[in-house]
Amino acid sequence: MATELKANTRKDFKRSSLTKLRHEGNIPGVVYGYKADNTPIMVDAITFIKTIREVGRNGIISLNVDGNKQNVILSDYQQDHLKDAVTHVDFLAVNMSQEIDADVRIELVGEAAGVKDGGVLQQPLHEVSVTAKPKDIPESIEVDIAELQVGETVTIGDIRVKYSVTLNEEDDRTIASILAPRQEEEIDSGEEQEAGTPENEEGRESEASEASESKGE
Repeated sequence: MATELKANTRKDFKRSSLTKLRHEGNIPGVVYGYKADNTPIMVDAITFIKTIREVGRNGIISLNVDGNKQNVILSDYQQDHLKDAVTHVDFLAVNMSQEIDADVRIELVGEAAGVKDGGVLQQPLHEVSVTAKPKDIPESIEVDIAELQVGETVTIGDIRVKYSVTLNEEDDRTIASILAPRQEEEIDSGEEQEAGTPENEEGRESEASEASESKGE
């Protein structure tokens, strides 16, 4: 059973009214989608935050708008980062038997073996679009990187079969990779590393290495 969140319709759209509404502890928003017109609403800010913490970013909410309940998910929201407050919310009314698209965060699990060996973890993809029925949308896509070695990469293709939801990305899209430490790259890769190093750093490093070589001689 979905967690209920009460909402009231809004009829006054003046900027001053929105400011007053927020000062009174409410968040303006809109609900749209399945069997729902674009209906302007407002919800209590504290109750909204509590509800999202309970159900998760993509969880199903029973939105009670003036007594009429609809299954919705939080489609989008706007935030005032200075005040650390949500300023507007968009709810998407959903048909529980039909698939929808949703953005799900990627969570890396475990400490990569390559990082323990001194490698550097890079994560170019932090979120992925998925297609699934509303109740099947996961809170996050967990990617186990514990076995990832220096020089290795995990891609969408590597994890696709582990999930019943459809991942809307190409198989070769990189999720995470372990780069070799710069010092090791300089020693092991030679010219290949120099090509990707800024000229001024390259000069200093070559001068330093030449100086140390001459001392050694």
